[in-house]
Amino acid sequence: MTGQNRKLLNRGRSLRPWSLSLCELRWLITCLRGHKPLLQTHSGKETGEVQSCLTCSMMTSSNTPLHSADTPNAHCSFQHVKNVDLRLEACWYKSPYKQDKDNMMWTACLLFTVCSFAACHIDGYTLREEDENFNQDVLGTDFLRRRLHPPFHCPDMSPSPSVPTSVKFVKAADVKVIAALGDSLTTAIGANGSTIISIPFEFRQVSWSIGGYGTYQNVITLANIFKLFNPKLLGPSPVWTFNGAPTTVNETGFNFAVTGHNTLNVSDQIRHMIDTFKSYPGLNFAEDWKVVTMLIGMNDICDYCKDKTLFSHDNFIHHMTEALDLMMKEIPRAIVNVVQILPMKPLREVQRPTLGCQLQKSFCSCLVLPEENSTELQELVEVNIEFQRRLKKLLHSDRFFKNDFAVVLQPYLEKARPPRLPNGTIDLSFFTADCFHFTVKGHEELAKGLWNNMFQPEDRKELIQTFSEPIKLICPTEEHPYIYTRPRAESSAPMLKHFSVTLTSLLFMFDYL
Repeated sequence: MTGQNRKLLNRGRSLRPWSLSLCELRWLITCLRGHKPLLQTHSGKETGEVQSCLTCSMMTSSNTPLHSADTPNAHCSFQHVKNVDLRLEACWYKSPYKQDKDNMMWTACLLFTVCSFAACHIDGYTLREEDENFNQDVLGTDFLRRRLHPPFHCPDMSPSPSVPTSVKFVKAADVKVIAALGDSLTTAIGANGSTIISIPFEFRQVSWSIGGYGTYQNVITLANIFKLFNPKLLGPSPVWTFNGAPTTVNETGFNFAVTGHNTLNVSDQIRHMIDTFKSYPGLNFAEDWKVVTMLIGMNDICDYCKDKTLFSHDNFIHHMTEALDLMMKEIPRAIVNVVQILPMKPLREVQRPTLGCQLQKSFCSCLVLPEENSTELQELVEVNIEFQRRLKKLLHSDRFFKNDFAVVLQPYLEKARPPRLPNGTIDLSFFTADCFHFTVKGHEELAKGLWNNMFQPEDRKELIQTFSEPIKLICPTEEHPYIYTRPRAESSAPMLKHFSVTLTSLLFMFDYL
């Protein structure tokens, strides 16, 4: 892909939600299968001209085209599309130079994937100018034009007078780097889309733990909250990516999650993260404090029935231990949030009469396919509970704690149930077109719950019962302005010491009497 086209595509990748019709899907599938209709003339001869919608322009909220200096040979006509506030222009672009066949095909596929969104009507409907206020309650029209979140301020948002040397005394403003590990929940599959065609797209820029789109007022993510305390934070994800396509750190940020991964793969993510940290410009690997958030294991449960040994709770804990040991051994000055796996059985209730919901059977067949009250389903529920229990046992100790490193279990999802409407039905505005992953609305609640847990002591961490009621963010307290990292074993040590002294004194008195 040429530098101009890559720059153009990336400009639009962070902006707005899409929805597509079957005509776009047909062309996209043709592209992804590797066919080359866009690169051939009617006689079948290859040509250097791409005679289709290969160049587009993103419109800003003021309707100013962003591409005018980038595509001098493009002839464009603006086309409104229902539900698409990613304003695209359908373009007819003719390359003045003959290019390498494979490079042209890659350019064609990537640009056509985005630009063809404007090429066809959605359900035969063209959005009129007066319909621009059309607004799904889930996402709004786009993050820069939707109603902003109220500002979030805390009494103390300043860093420590000097860089902390102990993991016990790290304030939010002391954190210089943020990163994330996990699966499709962290890559934010489909989060900013409204139809089945959005499912292959990873909306990393709005991901709950590391999305860096706009500001906190545009979209609430853990990274955007930390940016309020340190605007120079390194690592937030800037744009969307396509599942399975090659990516760079300029596109993903420090979101090292991979769609489809389970605990067998997480050490590979960690190795990638460590190598990136060591070579990233402006990052002081030894001195900068880092926050890494890790949520993984749900794919292990989804695949449990396919190989009960490979995806057993013993193997889950083995791989988690191996991964955390690797981080503790090689990453200095780090706080690792391990988010507890949520109860998965209630996801069976998330249903729509749509093709998209059939994808549940592909994503998590071991959960979705068993009959209600079957022994297979009951076994899976017990595995889910055992995963939670084993993870809690592993992390409720000082095993992964030292002076400049701590792993903290953040348990807020342990008992979480799907949000419901007043009539008792599932609130589908929290779920994507596949009825399995979270929309931005869900990601924002995940982010707020995680932030709150980070500033709550271990014995007082809030457990979310349901996301039906929006979570209210808390501020670090004046008495303890630091991220809580002290493990249970250490926090209970003074009490044990006091008990030991008291017991010794009593025994001495009885002996004396």
